[in-house]
Amino acid sequence: MNLLLIDTCGATGSLALADSTRPLAGATLPGRSAAERLVPAIQSLAASLGLSLAELDAVAVVHGPGSFTGERVGLSAAKGLCHALNLPLVAISRLAVLARLSGASPAAPVRALLDAGRGEFYSGLYANGLCLHESLLTRDQLLAELGREEAQLVVCEQIVAQSLAELVPQLVAEPTAISALPLALARIQQRAFDDPASIDANYLRRSDAEIFAKPIAAAAPQPHPSHSGTPSR
Repeated sequence: MNLLLIDTCGATGSLALADSTRPLAGATLPGRSAAERLVPAIQSLAASLGLSLAELDAVAVVHGPGSFTGERVGLSAAKGLCHALNLPLVAISRLAVLARLSGASPAAPVRALLDAGRGEFYSGLYANGLCLHESLLTRDQLLAELGREEAQLVVCEQIVAQSLAELVPQLVAEPTAISALPLALARIQQRAFDDPASIDANYLRRSDAEIFAKPIAAAAPQPHPSHSGTPSR
């Protein structure tokens, strides 16, 4: 099996090609260059292994939360490939990938956190390989939830680790496309695929454009028939 993995949700995008047991090759997309470089980088990575895109068997994409632009770019590329080549698609939460990097035992609850800006956090709670819930939380909301549970806290960003230093979170390296491989293989084995036509990015919050958009003015009221200019009888 030839599996393509895509993750463009973070500050640096990444790609990987893998078989059914291990990664074969990887590549990074520095900075915010994913939009221009993603498809050529996929082609180059496949060529480096002597593969054509037609030899792919599935595509896995990390679809957020993270950079709104990155989420859309990566997911659009994955959906386009699946549509063009008739491939199955697996969309994976970045929080789920981060939770797995904690190294905790499968039964142990793990809460993964990512910086969401504006003093908020993307939060995902996992146990027994299942997502219990994902949400967008303020610091106060997060502390209230943590007070009711005994979950291992894992983060990959210094800003999050510092803001929650009193909780002593586990700081791990930022996830990459290769980090999603175990979750992708498990989903493929279960044939738990996503529909490329309907799957959306895992935003967990509205974009700035949506938050700050001006409301659409209500349609002007239509004149009553008796005021339409036609004399009433």
